[in-house]
This record gives sequence, C-alpha cells and structure tokens, in this order.
Amino acid sequence: MGARSLSGGAASAGVPARGAVQTVLVACDLDKPDVRTLQNELVPWLRARVARVDLESDVRALVERRSALSLAESLAGAPDLLIVLGGDGAILGAVRAFASTPVPTLGINLGRVGFLASTPVSDWREALEGVLGGEGVLEPRMRLVARLGSGAQGKAGLEAIALNEVLVARGTAPGMLALGLSVGGKWVADYRADGLILATPSGSTAHSLSAGGPILFPSMLGMVVTPICPQGLSYRPIVLHPDSSVEVLVKESSGDTLLALDGQAFHPMQVGDVVRIERHAQAYPLLSWSKLDAYRRLRDRLGWSETRYRSTDG
Repeated sequence: MGARSLSGGAASAGVPARGAVQTVLVACDLDKPDVRTLQNELVPWLRARVARVDLESDVRALVERRSALSLAESLAGAPDLLIVLGGDGAILGAVRAFASTPVPTLGINLGRVGFLASTPVSDWREALEGVLGGEGVLEPRMRLVARLGSGAQGKAGLEAIALNEVLVARGTAPGMLALGLSVGGKWVADYRADGLILATPSGSTAHSLSAGGPILFPSMLGMVVTPICPQGLSYRPIVLHPDSSVEVLVKESSGDTLLALDGQAFHPMQVGDVVRIERHAQAYPLLSWSKLDAYRRLRDRLGWSETRYRSTDG
C-alpha cells in the first residue's frame, strides 16, 4: 500500500514530498467537544510548521461552497493537504467537497468506527510528522460515478460521485422494490428487496458489510453488488470487475424510491428510472498512518484482535 496509482485512472495527487505541504485545510465539526479540544492543539502545531492553515468548522458548508466553484476556482483554492477531524461521515463529506479536484486527505478518527478516518487521535502528532516529512502512505481509493438516465422525471442528466456506495432503496413505504440488474448490457437478475447497494472496496466495510457483503482490501479494484433483505434467500452479493458498466432499473415500487450516494446525497426515483454506475476515472488519494495498516484496522474495528488464538501448551 505504498505510493502508487490505480491503473486506468490514477489519483492526480500522491504522497506529498518532504517540505511540499505549505497550505493545510483542517475540516471538522466544532460542535463536538472532543473535536474542539483536538483542534485547539492541532492547529497551532501545524502553524508552527507550514505557511498557512485554514479551519473549516462545518463540513456541510464546505461541500456547498465548493460545489458552487468552477473547476479553475476549485483548483486555485485547493490546499496541499486536507486533514479531517471526525469519523467516516466527516471524511465522506470532505471528499465530496473535493470530488472534482482531489487532494491528499488524512482522517484523524473521532468517530465510532473509522475505516476511512484511519489515524487514532492519540497518534496524530506522529502521523502528521510522517506526512509532512514525506513519509505518508497513499491508499488510492476507487470511486463510482452514478448517472440517472433520461427517463428520470426532473432528474435527466444528473451525475454524482461516490467514494463508498451507490444505493437504490425504498423510502418510507413498507413494501419491497422490484429492481432489475444488468452488467455490460447483459441481464443478471431481478431482485425483490428493500434495496440494492453498489459498493467500492472502501464501501465494502460500510452499509454493504451490514447487509452481508464481503470485505475487499481498500486500495484494490472491484465493485460489490449487495441486495438488502432480498425476498429470495439464494440472492447473494456479487463482486464485479471494476470496469463493469452496471444498470439498476426500478421495475416496481409501492412508494418512494431513493438514489443515495454515500448516505449524504439523496435523489428521488420512480418506476422506469435507470441509474447507471461505473468506475470513476480518478481515484481519491486518502492517506494513512504507516503504523496502522489495513489489516490492523480490520482487527481493531471489528474486534478480531480479541479472538486471537492462544496456545494452552506449556
């Protein structure tokens, strides 16, 4: 998991070289007490080491502000390093803000789990010293782009990017959906279920995992299709080639149907609508702490370290 690119769509930004980071944006939610305490320590520490440090105390406002910028404005205003204080939700929001102009991003975990925000809060100094010294570890993360077809009422031409997952699911109505899945123009199956998740390797440890999907290594390439509470017990998750072109057709619905991206952007769908999902051409450059590899994160987050075999001999 060293500094490298994903074939067929590399992240434009890699591991910052020693001394290359001069501008840093710290994004967080200062309404949370633990975040405010860390911010009060971290920002002065950074200002003693880099030329400029900006603070964004509302990730949602950051997304709204940057989404209104042109590509040129977004590039001109991009920092050398983005640091996110919070959990995976804060990371997903910050990544949305820089969707069109990805920058190296390090998450310091103040959430409940923290697969994306990988750096423990107790080790933030050591992790940042490594990143500023050119020793950060790059985990290029595959993203998805979702497009609603021309049949989508009022949403023709909608295009959105997801780091974790694209979800088609029922709204508040209790009935199931009937969803048709096609890959590369070939029909795969029709599902009667509460929804269908299209997850990246990053998203394989999120909603998809809760629905029974497999865990994929975070920097690999692949796409997971996971049904949510399917009526037929034989419907299992499928791992697809990363360059697959996937279509999900809403065939039947007893109420509202939603298209959700990373659990943060929601768009209504109706019967007859099709969402097309493909791999985005550009991976997102997440950084991690060199002492906390992906396997250790799994052990820590999922409790595997508590089940380590210990011999009773001797």
